[in-house]
Amino acid sequence: MFSKDRWDEIIEALSQNWFRTALTAFGVLWGIFILVVLLAAGKGLENGVKKDFGGIATNTMFMWTQTISKPYKGLPKGRRFNYDLDDVAALKQNIPQLRFVSPRNQLGGFGGANNVVRGLNSGAFNVYGDYPEYIEQQPMNITSGRFMNYGDIQQKRKVAIIGEGVKNALYDKGEEPIGTYIKINGVNFMVVGTYAKVASEGDSEENQKEIYVPFTAFSQAFNMGNRVGWMAVTAKDGFSITALKPKVFDVIKSRHSIHPEDERAIGNFDLYEQYQKVDGLFIALKIVAYFVGILVLLSGIIGISNIMLIVVKERTKEIGIRRALGASPWSIRGQILMESVFLTIISGMVGISLGAALIYVLNKILDANGPVEMFANPSVDLGTVITALFILIFSGLLAGFIPAQNAIKVKPIDALRTE
Repeated sequence: MFSKDRWDEIIEALSQNWFRTALTAFGVLWGIFILVVLLAAGKGLENGVKKDFGGIATNTMFMWTQTISKPYKGLPKGRRFNYDLDDVAALKQNIPQLRFVSPRNQLGGFGGANNVVRGLNSGAFNVYGDYPEYIEQQPMNITSGRFMNYGDIQQKRKVAIIGEGVKNALYDKGEEPIGTYIKINGVNFMVVGTYAKVASEGDSEENQKEIYVPFTAFSQAFNMGNRVGWMAVTAKDGFSITALKPKVFDVIKSRHSIHPEDERAIGNFDLYEQYQKVDGLFIALKIVAYFVGILVLLSGIIGISNIMLIVVKERTKEIGIRRALGASPWSIRGQILMESVFLTIISGMVGISLGAALIYVLNKILDANGPVEMFANPSVDLGTVITALFILIFSGLLAGFIPAQNAIKVKPIDALRTE
């Protein structure tokens, strides 16, 4: 129950020596301020690093073929093999937990420079033969026109979606590319869309210099037949592509007569595995932030505990009189604990407010000066603030516990003799 007299007494006790109280409170203020700033900085670093994934579906694995390293079923080691569209169908049929299995072919990049011409302008760009679902695995903003669809796949339409970097290289400023033709390795493709990828600052320019065409048209135009250069495989929600990876490899190995223990025949990059490592790193950083912040906060709590011990010593006679008048031990203990918790929460909330103000100013500076590589939008969520509040309450109780215990040990007769 709220007692005005008790709160008046708490405020009077803390304000009698306001300078001492302020210095004591600063320890808690600084500790919680450090905790909030460290957590916000960790979140900013996490946002910046995860932005490097460019919005790509993280539960994805990319796989390609390599040289077979073990002989099997009379076939020698050292041979090479190729994926084909039947492999894609087999993966979809045998592993229902897969959401997307996207076959891909590529010109340019590691496959050698390709020549893309439009009028008098030309350039070397990566050209990918893809299926429509690839935009779900690698999200991109279609800035004009459209992405490919299954009508393009079925009819083998020679259409192309070009990046903003390709547009800038092949077209004059202000010129509309939709409906025009570009020549890829001597084959004409009509531009039906342009895109801009979401990517990190460091490689965003290269990511805009890519061209996407329907897989079937790519295969027909460049004599790929049924071959698949590599695949992007994404698991359904609730399933880990890392856990499904052995099943995927088993299907491919059985179809191409590869030894079940051959670990080198299938190359892969497990994006989910890398993402989990990044996630684990930032969980560790958050634990370190809490550890450091709580250690700093603990020094402030020790300061408050010392001050409360001094306060109890100064008020020995008052406590003795209250005991002589019939005050219960719990009443005396509660008074000391309330003073400790009150001082801790007030100083802690000031620290949280100052931390929030610093984060706000930092975000304003970042917004004004553009993004910083590997750092974006430092912030703390409501859950963190609530956690900090519980830490403060617990810390206040901890700081006041020993002084409160000392207070109830005061005997009235001894207290009244105190000068």
